[in-house]
Amino acid sequence: MNLGYHPDLLDRLAANYALGTLKGAARRRLEAYARQSATVRASLLLWQERLCAMTELAAPIAPSANVWKRIENELTLEREAQRVLREAPERETLLQSSLQKLRTVLGRWRGAAITGALATVAALGVGLQSSKSLDAQVGQLTAQLNNVQKLQYVAVLSDDKSAASALVTFDLSKSRLTLQRVGSYEEARDKSLQLWALPASGGPQSLGVLTGDKVIRLTAQAEQITTIPMLAISLEPKGGVPSATGPTGPVLFKGALLKTAL
Repeated sequence: MNLGYHPDLLDRLAANYALGTLKGAARRRLEAYARQSATVRASLLLWQERLCAMTELAAPIAPSANVWKRIENELTLEREAQRVLREAPERETLLQSSLQKLRTVLGRWRGAAITGALATVAALGVGLQSSKSLDAQVGQLTAQLNNVQKLQYVAVLSDDKSAASALVTFDLSKSRLTLQRVGSYEEARDKSLQLWALPASGGPQSLGVLTGDKVIRLTAQAEQITTIPMLAISLEPKGGVPSATGPTGPVLFKGALLKTAL
């Protein structure tokens, strides 16, 4: 179709194009016509000039602080993603090294726990307790040993100076996420710390708002944790923000989530 022969149609299309309401294939077709026809290009420029003149009459509106903060957070996450991609080989080496250290420590801890439990069982066997009491004690210790060998996920969350501030563990058997504060950071009374899962793709997902206690226990499902490469803590208004909005305040601490069991 030669739009030069249909001035009314061309005028409407150019107006919708300038307003941004002409989308998809129709917008692309009009752009193709504009590359071939000076008449179509002139009509588009005319409507763009009209709308530009109208915007000069509008009073400026300053965006809120939250808008700027969200833009800053998105840029920070984008830069972090690019840095991770650039440092992928080094990161893989670091993760493997950290994982090996955690496995070594966990192995020693398990060994000590098992040794202590067996010693306790032996002592109970020598004692003059009733058979019923002994069975109860053995059952309790067996349960403790089983818990020692459950798969665990561990993350050490640090600030930008690599100072550790929180230790996070996840118990699959209980769907329990435990966070222990190990740093000296204290949020203001009108602020809250919020824990976020940072998936490999998609936006951050809230895992809960942290209280001021040194040890905080949160409920989390396996699918929320086991596929997550990193965790982060942001500073938010009192009571936290909805998960759908993502962090609105600065990200204070973050760290890789590692699987500790072989």
